[in-house]
Amino acid sequence: MPTRYAVSRISTYSADNFGVASVLFELGGMVVIHDPSGCNSTYTTHDEPRWYDHDSLFFISGVTEMEALMGDDDKLIDDVVAAARDFSPRFIVLMSSPVSLMIGTDLPAICRVIEQRSGVPAFSAAPVINSMETYDKGERWAFRLLAEHFVADTKKACCCSWNPAFAANTRTIAPISVNILGVTPLDFGDNGSQLSLRAYLVRNGFRVQSCWSVGTNLEEIATASKADVTLVVADSAIEAAEVLQRRFGIPYVVGVPIGPFLQERIAADLRQAVRSKAAIFSCARYREGTDAATVLIGETVYTASLAAALAQEGLPATVYAPLGSTDGELLAGDKRMETENEFIHALKDVRTVIADPMYQPICPNGTVFIPLPHAGFSGRLYLGDIPNLIDSYSDFAAAVLSGVAKEQP
Repeated sequence: MPTRYAVSRISTYSADNFGVASVLFELGGMVVIHDPSGCNSTYTTHDEPRWYDHDSLFFISGVTEMEALMGDDDKLIDDVVAAARDFSPRFIVLMSSPVSLMIGTDLPAICRVIEQRSGVPAFSAAPVINSMETYDKGERWAFRLLAEHFVADTKKACCCSWNPAFAANTRTIAPISVNILGVTPLDFGDNGSQLSLRAYLVRNGFRVQSCWSVGTNLEEIATASKADVTLVVADSAIEAAEVLQRRFGIPYVVGVPIGPFLQERIAADLRQAVRSKAAIFSCARYREGTDAATVLIGETVYTASLAAALAQEGLPATVYAPLGSTDGELLAGDKRMETENEFIHALKDVRTVIADPMYQPICPNGTVFIPLPHAGFSGRLYLGDIPNLIDSYSDFAAAVLSGVAKEQP
């Protein structure tokens, strides 16, 4: 039976409503948390590096104790409608906080009233998003919202897609077009990873159709139905990729192109997915399930992809997934876990840990700890230290292998 520990020593992951805000930040919508105060400053101070140099309509309602007790929904409706009149958002999203959740505010009904009065599409994230879950659940909801409501049903022209019959009868073949789903600062930091993903695809002969949701806009996302295939780089975007597959027949590949080997294989998998119309989990396809002495902790697709890259260096690694995961991402030996107690028990015999620095306090003495900061876990504390492993994998791999070598007897 696992030992029970009463003291909490590690951080918590960013909240689900901040995941929603991160996905929608650049898209011209208005996001409102129905809360007394504080939620917006927590998000902008700790989780959103774009806040100081990018305009975004992110608000709290400022509900007072009396308004909460008396159920004064008219004030919320009037304030949102007035703000919509002033700022002309593309859409409106309302989210609950613990306060509005406890008093049972009917946000879906309020959204219907706001939409009728403002003429702006309004969506309620409640009760799915309630500020009590982790950020990836909020991202999942927001990515799915975009896939279901904002991607236009555009008919593809034959010259815009990879078609063997077309290729056989023409000298010029249009490149395969790719949607990139799952890019947010919470998972990738503010280190230019979205630009590296775009450059990687172009280098390999693809064309980027849309990137969800950094360095993009709603117009670009609306054209996602024209893509031939989707590259999913975070578990939170898989449901959205499934929606695109169901609506438009667009297959998807799951994995982050970390390291030369995986970059080559993901490019091949993207082409294979176009031909087969089937989903491919590249992050798990190129490694073997094992209960290794080296453990990776973090977002599931990212860490599984890094484990696949390290396997090519002769370093097998096990993934411990504290966030959501989908069947096909993890292998035998990998573990899903949620609590600090689970981590403490699982890490007691591990020799090397690669994780956000805030996991180090629960690692046993003598464990080789290699920091890999994760903005969704430690916020701005190590934001400048998050590596762009799409471009700088070799340096990181060398540091990992050096650290592992030092701990060998």
